[in-house]
Amino acid sequence: MKSILVTGASGQLGRCFQKLSEQYSQFDFVFMDSSELDITNKCNLHNLFGAKDFDYCINCAAYTNVEKAESEQEKAFKINAEAVKVLAEICHFSSTTLFHFSTDYVFNGKSNVPYSEDHKTDPINVYGASKLKGEENIRKSTNKYFIFRTSWLYSEFGHNFFNTILRKAEEKATLNITTAQKGIPTNANDLAKLVMDIISTENANYGVYHFSNEGEATWYEFAEAILEISGHSDIVLKKDDSYKTIATRPEYSVLSKKELQQNFNLPLLHWRESLEKLYNSEILKQSS
Repeated sequence: MKSILVTGASGQLGRCFQKLSEQYSQFDFVFMDSSELDITNKCNLHNLFGAKDFDYCINCAAYTNVEKAESEQEKAFKINAEAVKVLAEICHFSSTTLFHFSTDYVFNGKSNVPYSEDHKTDPINVYGASKLKGEENIRKSTNKYFIFRTSWLYSEFGHNFFNTILRKAEEKATLNITTAQKGIPTNANDLAKLVMDIISTENANYGVYHFSNEGEATWYEFAEAILEISGHSDIVLKKDDSYKTIATRPEYSVLSKKELQQNFNLPLLHWRESLEKLYNSEILKQSS
């Protein structure tokens, strides 16, 4: 039985893998959160891989607070770049295939066409720079890797835009949402399913890929869809073109999935269809 290590297992993507693992009894999953495995501790990583052979490592551990990264640059790079380098080196030594997740924020957002994998990277905030350095460290350290750049991740788990809008709607709050950024909302469950499909088929088309749902939207349009699908169309939603953040955000970060579709034969859901599917499945679960 092949073994899969999932780091950062308590985060939203890690929890999506935990949920999905129930469908893959042919694999031995080992889920470890930050309290069980601190990936910045080299000894912990070496001891873990020394005690057990892993065929795959799905690294969901990451520093993801875009705003705080501006004042916690050292911490962001320690987790997103330095620890990732050590993990990639250990995976290489152990012949373990590494799955890692990066971001649309490696680009500067000045394009007006979807970003391809070979588009020039130019991060404009600390978070994006730390994730790009992590990518570079992986490519230098191992040859059996998949890096997926993704955008605007959400799910039923944890703190994300989807859950925040639903909570604010229940509170009957007036929402001011920016129209200044355009990207693609991405259901983290769909990303987890892609990874498990690759593992199940033993696909070895290693490299850097873009993954998101199809279509594009502003944050305002995403919020509007969440409210409509959840039956909260009565909530006051205001456009805010001057929403201020500490970290500079790319104005346009739509990702092209041509490479993904050429190497992995799978259908991609439109972001709105995936959003509806997730919301309806959660409602059914709550009512059962």
